[in-house]
Amino acid sequence: MALSNLGIFHTVIGVIAIGSAVTGFIKNGKIDLDKLSGKIYFYLTLITSLTALGLSKHGGFNPGHIFSLFIVVLILIAYYLYYKKKGNIRARFFENFLFSFSFFLSLVPTVNETFTRVPVGHPLAKAASDAIIGQTLLVLFIFFLVGSFLQFRQQRNTNRML
Repeated sequence: MALSNLGIFHTVIGVIAIGSAVTGFIKNGKIDLDKLSGKIYFYLTLITSLTALGLSKHGGFNPGHIFSLFIVVLILIAYYLYYKKKGNIRARFFENFLFSFSFFLSLVPTVNETFTRVPVGHPLAKAASDAIIGQTLLVLFIFFLVGSFLQFRQQRNTNRML
């Protein structure tokens, strides 16, 4: 199935957002709005989530649209916590978790769409219910849990120094 112009734009922006989040995790241990990678993640994830509302492989409103709206809510709350609750060290725990959770949720449709389209002509999965998609998402969920624990520890240590 070919991508529409909106689909191509959505995909390119989404890949850049994911890349910026990975960069933030590697460099800072989190998606940090103080850093360029965090700002790129926030704004491009917002754009990606909103453009997803104009896409539908099967027509009409679907679970992918709900994911997109939920991701928008998560990143907007994290953004609010960052800018409006700067002095509140407890808010950093929630901000980190919300950004990380939004990243994990972004990977769910990413894995599904990638595995059902690539390689072209012989995709890795025929449907979202294929085992390889579930197994990949399970591994990513474990990474999310471990990463969240490490972020919690890092933030606790940072808060103690303040």
